Amino acid sequence: MKIALDAMGGDFAPQAAVDGAVLAAKALAGKAQIVLIGQEDAVRPLLQQYGSDAENLILVPASQIIEMGEHPAKAYQQKQDSSIAVGYRMLHAGEVEAFCSAGNTGAMLVGAMFSVKSVPGVIRPAIASFVPKQHGGLGIMLDVGVNAECKPEMLEQFGELGSLYAQYVLGIAKPKVGLMNLGEEEGKGTATTQAAHQLLKVNPHIRFIGNIEGRDLFNDKADVIVCDGYTGNVLLKMAESIYEILVEKQMHQDPFFDKFNYEAVGGSPILGINDNAIIGHGVSTPIAISNMLQQGYQMASSGISDQIKSTFKS
Repeated sequence: MKIALDAMGGDFAPQAAVDGAVLAAKALAGKAQIVLIGQEDAVRPLLQQYGSDAENLILVPASQIIEMGEHPAKAYQQKQDSSIAVGYRMLHAGEVEAFCSAGNTGAMLVGAMFSVKSVPGVIRPAIASFVPKQHGGLGIMLDVGVNAECKPEMLEQFGELGSLYAQYVLGIAKPKVGLMNLGEEEGKGTATTQAAHQLLKVNPHIRFIGNIEGRDLFNDKADVIVCDGYTGNVLLKMAESIYEILVEKQMHQDPFFDKFNYEAVGGSPILGINDNAIIGHGVSTPIAISNMLQQGYQMASSGISDQIKSTFKS
């Protein structure tokens, strides 16, 4: 199995990417190979510094970089030898089983839609994030940014996508799906959330437990939190700020709060596309990069994309 990484993506690339790839290669030794995609003159010397520790890493040249501030669609179309475009071509061709990048988020989304494309039947793919639970483990929340406004049918599908990920990747046998709302009662919320509630409660593919509120984010009420991208992004950034405050006050030495650190999981998967792609934080450190690559391996080995295609085909 091969897991690809955009070596030029992120604020600290390519150094952080190479360092993280070496860490992941050690963690995945005997299970998967790491493929670095980037400018050879920038990446090769960094690999050589590691000597034998980097001998199992594969370097695929890509002459261009999509910078963070570039227009995603225009840059992706015009820079076909960028590390992101090359990565998606390899993913689409089946040369790698997952593609990870801490680079331009918009370009990663555009690349997913142009290359591996959405699973037939999925209205819009979603970006998911992970939620630490007070009594251990993780939940999954989607969408967290790409779909700021959603139709009820999209929220219903997010419930299915999240439930499949929770089951096949997180190992939760019967994941509970909750709809983020401003009250627990069925009639609460906007016209969109009320309609989504009706769709979710009759969906045979999920275990819907009803509406949940913001205070339920970290408890065990729901394993899958469904929301539009606007709400999800606000919740995600709020959770990240909690960790930053705890670090500042030197109060974060706790297994639960350690999971608030973005490095812990490394990235956010794009769910609803025909393959495995993960978007990392722009400020990703080597630890975050390593964890993102290991998450890519977990996704690929679980067969989650095939499970999603099978569900939406039926």
